[in-house]
This record gives sequence, C-alpha cells and structure tokens, in this order.
Amino acid sequence: MRKVAVVGVGETKFGPAQSKTAVELLAEAAMDALNESNLKPKDIQAMFVGNVLGDFSEGQGMVQSFAAENIGCFNVPANRYEGACASGSMAVRDAFMWVASGFYDIVLVGGTERAATMGTPLATRTFAMFSDSRYEYGAGITFPGVFALLTYLYSIKYKIPLPKLKEQLAHVNVQSYQHGLHNDKAHLKKAVTVQDCLNSMMVASPLQLHDCCPFSDGAAAVVLASEDAAKKLTKKPVYIVGVGQSSSGPLCNQNDFLPRLRARELAVEQSYKMSGLKPSDINLCELHDCFSIASLIAAESLGFFEFGTSGDAWVKGQADIGGKVAINASGGLKSKGHPIGATGVGQVYEVTKQLCGEVEPERQVPRAKVAMTDTLGGDAGTICNIILQRGW
Repeated sequence: MRKVAVVGVGETKFGPAQSKTAVELLAEAAMDALNESNLKPKDIQAMFVGNVLGDFSEGQGMVQSFAAENIGCFNVPANRYEGACASGSMAVRDAFMWVASGFYDIVLVGGTERAATMGTPLATRTFAMFSDSRYEYGAGITFPGVFALLTYLYSIKYKIPLPKLKEQLAHVNVQSYQHGLHNDKAHLKKAVTVQDCLNSMMVASPLQLHDCCPFSDGAAAVVLASEDAAKKLTKKPVYIVGVGQSSSGPLCNQNDFLPRLRARELAVEQSYKMSGLKPSDINLCELHDCFSIASLIAAESLGFFEFGTSGDAWVKGQADIGGKVAINASGGLKSKGHPIGATGVGQVYEVTKQLCGEVEPERQVPRAKVAMTDTLGGDAGTICNIILQRGW
C-alpha cells in the first residue's frame, strides 16, 4: 500500500438553517480544499461524498454527482456514502484505500448536510430512522433516549452516583463550549458554567439541554493524494497512517457489552494496528460527542482513560489542551456542530489544521504530531476511526 496524505482542506461555517443548498455548501468547502492543495477541478480523479438526509431536507438525492459537476469535476466517478453520522468518515476511509491501492492518485472527499434546515421535529424523526425502525423506533426510541439509557447503564456499571456523573458530564460540556468560543466556524458560541448545565431543561432523563449537540447545516472537504503527488503539492503533508471501521446491529442486540460499544473498540484496534501506534501516542482527538455521555464512553474505548474514570479525567483537565490528550479542541459536535454527513470530514479538517498549526491560537494544541478522529453512526451501527500524522 502507498502512503496517502491530506494535501488540502476546506470547511464552511457550521450553523443554523442556511439558504444555500447542500450542493452549494459542498462546492464552497471543496473549492477551498482545491485551492489549498494547489489543484484544479480537472486534477480530481474521483469524488466521495457523505450525505444522509438530502432526500428529506431539500428533496434532493444524488448530491455527489451534482456537486462534482458544480465545481467542474466533470464526469468523474462520484459516490455517496450513508452511514448515519459516520458517513463522512466512511467516505474518507474508502478514498484512503483507493489511493493507497494505487487505483487513484488524487481524490476529493466531501460531506454536506442541511440538518438544521429540517427543523427539530423532522430532524428528530429522521435521525431516529438510524436505530432499528421496526423494533426500536416503535418503542419510542430516539437518540436522546438511547444515550440517556447509556448514561444510566454507565452510572450503574461503574458505581458512579448519578448526581456525581451529571456533574462530570457538565464539565465535558463546559470544556466543549469553551473551545467553540474560539472556533470561527462553530455553531454554538457561548460560555456556560457547570451550574448552567445542571439547571438547563431536561431532554431525556438524565440528559439535559447542554448535554446534547445541535442539528447543524454545513459542509467540509479534504483532498487526498498519493505520497508522490503530495510532495509536489504541499510542504505540509498530513499522512493518514491508520483507519478502522466496524458495525453492529440494533442496540438491543448489543446488550451484553453496553455501555461499552464493541464496534468502536474493534475499529480503533484496527487503526492502532495499521499505524503501529498506541493510545499514548495520540496528542489530540476529535471524538463523537453527540451527547456528553458519548464523550466518556468514547475516550475509554479509544484507550485514553481506564473504564469508568474519564469523567474524573475531564474534571481534572486531563482531556483538555495541555492534558493527557486534547479532546475536541474544535468544540466538538457539542459546540462546533453536527451536520451529520459532513461531521467526519469536518473532524479530518480540524485535526489537519491542528497538525499544521493553523487554528486559532486560543485552541491550538502545542507540538501536536499525531491525531485521531472518531465518528459514530446510529446507535453504534457504524463506527470509523482515522489516525493522522504530521509528515514533516
């Protein structure tokens, strides 16, 4: 397999309902990625796009083909990926494999979504389709409900009293908001306190408003190139050195392992094995914090903290910039936002900028050389992990 580098990235602002279509949002991000990589549309050999709800948000399917034409990538193979919230990461992983295999030299990967445009009732209903539609949705399951159940299970399994766990979750939220304040592309830009979190409205007991990420509109894009091509295009290549992906069935069939998510642990094991790295080598991680409890579960499954201890790690600053591993320096899904088809690509955008030392000074992780992204689709139906390393 050949080495594969990220040579250019682009991203729109993530935020509330936008007037631009999903194709227009993706075109904006893609052109920024192309310009940064010193490439023209004619240089792109294939285009892979994460998009989940285009059919529902604006009645538009096949956004990948229209987006390719829109930016001048005429007649290239254009594929759409749907793995719920992990769709963008699936697209990045597949593009990596195509370039690593030698079939393509340069591939454009994008993600785009208008989830906020749909409004809360429709977005909540369509998100719920990514649980089991026959047995789980009919029982009243929504994603706030799924992660509320995981919160109770976490409290019971690790013998953490619920009031203490809720306070730990509040620290997760405070940190995410703090980083989002300094991210020009973030959806939610606000400062909150632990008490603000504990006083916010209940969404799905015990999860409250600030425990939940927003529905967002936005797009992101990255250009992947073979090592030989990358050397001609950039002085700051960021190499993808490990990838992993795994799947699970309905949440009820995962019962023996919960609140741990087996698919994540298998996926990250693949990425560590491919890269030859271990958790202690990771300087920063953009992980899937759709709900605050998801941060604790993910950080432990990725190997950063012992099971049942990550809440204390957040309280002590070990998951912050300057701590053991800097988690969600972008603000994460919680603050940066969650345009689901674009989220995974946006994570790659963020860690690439971090490794290149090109984010806002207030949230730059110093001396960062190795980063990870972690994206969860559905109720652990699909999980992708990607490890990236500075190449200069």
